[in-house]
Amino acid sequence: MTTADTPRSRANHPPAASPTSQDRTPRPLPLPHFPVNAAWLELSLAAIDLLAWTRTLLLDGDLAAAESKKLRYRLLPVADRLTRGGRRLHLRITRTWPWRNELAVAFHRLAALNRSGFDRDSIP
Repeated sequence: MTTADTPRSRANHPPAASPTSQDRTPRPLPLPHFPVNAAWLELSLAAIDLLAWTRTLLLDGDLAAAESKKLRYRLLPVADRLTRGGRRLHLRITRTWPWRNELAVAFHRLAALNRSGFDRDSIP
């Protein structure tokens, strides 16, 4: 496939390289328009902050020191089901999932933070 055969949206972008944990070179932004790229960048930064706070407040052991890629493959695609009963939400995690206990502990810590009267106004 030549550049002439490539669809117009992909013609201006180089082929994507496979990222590794050692590869920290900046890549072109994914979309051709600045406002859309600005929104994408803000969402990416919010996701990075959310993972950092999750590591700090909710996780321990290997997962607390894990890189974002490891968390993406272990915690985020959890096989579960959220159910409601008795005015409460229940998270049903598959018994065979390897990181079941770590995720359950993280959710218990999150609930404890909520019950402890965590004051959002005290955050600078």
